[in-house]
Amino acid sequence: MASNSFGKLLTLTSFGESHGAAIGGILDGMPAGIDYDPEELKRLMQRRRPGQSAVTTSRNEKDEVVILSGVNNGKTNGFPIGFMIPNEDAKPKDYSDLKQLFRPSHADYTYREKYGIDPQSGGGRSSARETAVWVAAGYFANLLLQEKSIKVIAYVNSIGNLSLGDDFDLEKLTATPENIVRCPDDVLAMKMEEEILLAKKEGDSLGGTIGCVIFNCPTGLGDPIFEKLHAELGKAILTINACKGFEYGSGFGGTKLRGSQHNDEFFTDDDGTIKTSTNNSGGIQGGISNGMTIYFKAAFKPTSTLLKSQQTVDLKGKAAEMKAKGRHDPCVLPRAVPVVEAISSLVIADFLLRNGKIE
Repeated sequence: MASNSFGKLLTLTSFGESHGAAIGGILDGMPAGIDYDPEELKRLMQRRRPGQSAVTTSRNEKDEVVILSGVNNGKTNGFPIGFMIPNEDAKPKDYSDLKQLFRPSHADYTYREKYGIDPQSGGGRSSARETAVWVAAGYFANLLLQEKSIKVIAYVNSIGNLSLGDDFDLEKLTATPENIVRCPDDVLAMKMEEEILLAKKEGDSLGGTIGCVIFNCPTGLGDPIFEKLHAELGKAILTINACKGFEYGSGFGGTKLRGSQHNDEFFTDDDGTIKTSTNNSGGIQGGISNGMTIYFKAAFKPTSTLLKSQQTVDLKGKAAEMKAKGRHDPCVLPRAVPVVEAISSLVIADFLLRNGKIE
């Protein structure tokens, strides 16, 4: 199986499976001399880990990151950062009844067709368990962003039919919301929580959208052809499990405007900096960052594993009925927020290194 590495100068290679002994990664290209805080890494991992609230899976993983190399005396040393995250609460027996069935909207069928591998416990390599590795690597990438005062903030924009709306002021975001849904509007977050718990009670699931804002990104990141900044961000975001769509700037809504309404007109501010009066471009023009705030949204489907009966076929193609067991998120959005931040940080940090913005 190829394609286990990501990035060009800041490269992450991951390993492990959902119900194996551990997952982990090697982050190569991290400069030396960057301060490392294990407590901050631990806090970040807690935002993604399973079992953190009533709206997430009950799988109880501590997600403690064991650093194997690349860090000495509280600083990065410039060598590859090797790390692993033990799987302490794996229960492959929960999937024993499903090994002969193709789970609807999972990778079971496509994996078998491509690799000749029968359905794996918890999805194996295709499981969202993989994203814990990205969050750990994203912590180190974010250290590079902090050197340039770049801040990446993701949040839940909508769940089901409940949404913040288009008039939400992105510039007011200062940090990811701390409520369990991670929506900036606490009243709306409570309604979202109720909807998620109702779907959970009924053995069903919900989808939604996550918004992300990148503040203080310098101009000049990205290339105009095959490595456009928005294209690399889109590829990274669409790699996240359950992600079904990506739009940046005005996105699909911009198609309803005329050019005279959509164009971002330039002006020079009091400090002599060239800016745009609007930001329908989402901080990226011609595939290159223009210094304005970068913003995008990502769409996530409802969780595929349901605790209610569904029709499928077995490994021989014979019709069958299945009802999943085990522990699953009724909505992936709350735990996907730190994943969106992490993978976005990896992309921006990689481009900073490509452009020589960080020594």
